[in-house]
Amino acid sequence: MSEPLSWQELAKLTDWQIDRVNGNTNSQANLRLFGHDESEVRVTLYRDRHAWCPYCQKIWLWLEEKHIPYRIKKVTMFCYGVKEQWYKQIVPSGMLPALKLDGQIITESDDILIALEQAFGTLQYGMNEPQVLTLRKLERLLFRAWCGWLCYPAMMPGADKRNREQFTTVVKIVEDALVQTDSPYFLDEFSTVDTIFTPYVERMNASLYYYKGYSLREENPRFSAWFDAMETRPTYRGTQSDFHTHAHDLPPQMGGCWSNKTKEAKTNQTLVDQGDWFQLPDVKYTEPETSKAEALQRVLKHRDNIIKVNPAENNLVDEALRCALTTMMSDEVCTSPKGSDAALRYLRDRISVPRDMSIYAAKRLKTALEKTASLAGTKQGEPIPTKHRRDQDPLNFGEK
Repeated sequence: MSEPLSWQELAKLTDWQIDRVNGNTNSQANLRLFGHDESEVRVTLYRDRHAWCPYCQKIWLWLEEKHIPYRIKKVTMFCYGVKEQWYKQIVPSGMLPALKLDGQIITESDDILIALEQAFGTLQYGMNEPQVLTLRKLERLLFRAWCGWLCYPAMMPGADKRNREQFTTVVKIVEDALVQTDSPYFLDEFSTVDTIFTPYVERMNASLYYYKGYSLREENPRFSAWFDAMETRPTYRGTQSDFHTHAHDLPPQMGGCWSNKTKEAKTNQTLVDQGDWFQLPDVKYTEPETSKAEALQRVLKHRDNIIKVNPAENNLVDEALRCALTTMMSDEVCTSPKGSDAALRYLRDRISVPRDMSIYAAKRLKTALEKTASLAGTKQGEPIPTKHRRDQDPLNFGEK
């Protein structure tokens, strides 16, 4: 058994850092230049603070792929906090995303993409080209079938089976569309169509695995190849979330997500909530060697707030968290204080990808927190709310 390292000792174990302005896509950036001068910036993207909004992700990914210099202003979604008054003065509805282009405010994600195309050119294919329009309609058809299965309780006998069949019928149409070219993408190369499909397909993959016991990525070979191709792109990796984040950020956004309570769903829920997170089909690219160092650096940056908002007593959380981080970095068992099991699992359940860290860094941190908590006991943290996510108030977790 080892003693927990001090915060000073832990800090010596990581030198992880990123170039938020000119480096790879990342959720912490407030300015992206791609080597340009700041005077060239014509665009400001208003997106949610947690990277939970699917329509924000669509615009974010498009800008990153095109290397358009832009500023980012982060806004609170209603489900996890109070909308900023300054934003409502710009966009009275509070709708996200919004874009300021040459001083003009544009809302609605499709309108934003069209405006960006007019200003900076298309991402291989334009929004109103015939093949893109056809696939945009297919994306909406897939979205409706997903909602029909996920967001409504199956009250009548056989209803869940029918909803599943309706969804998988549309998935087959999408699979057929993906097979039309030799490319793993929707058209002959990565394009605006892939940015349109990405946000909700990512959320379908997570939510149906968790609530319905259905693995979109594993059960559909063309979707599997599409995900694999997407994960070769640093732009996507920088916006990519994990199963746990989406399984629990979606219910308040969508008015509820309903489990079919099958054996498969229950097994998947345990895996998503309690691990082993490395068994999940939410990511397949090779884990970076820096994942532990990244997780440690991100905790060090926000440790005061992490400790403050935990329901447990501060000194208890401090020692328990140092134990978990010591275990993560050394692979040595470090026993945390009695009564820290619920405190560690409270944090385990509230790591948000990619807001807090990338997907593999989160897996490493969750694993260390659970391993340390299991030595202290079986108590879980306060349940994650489903009607709202005020437990994720950005005032407590904001980027410094």
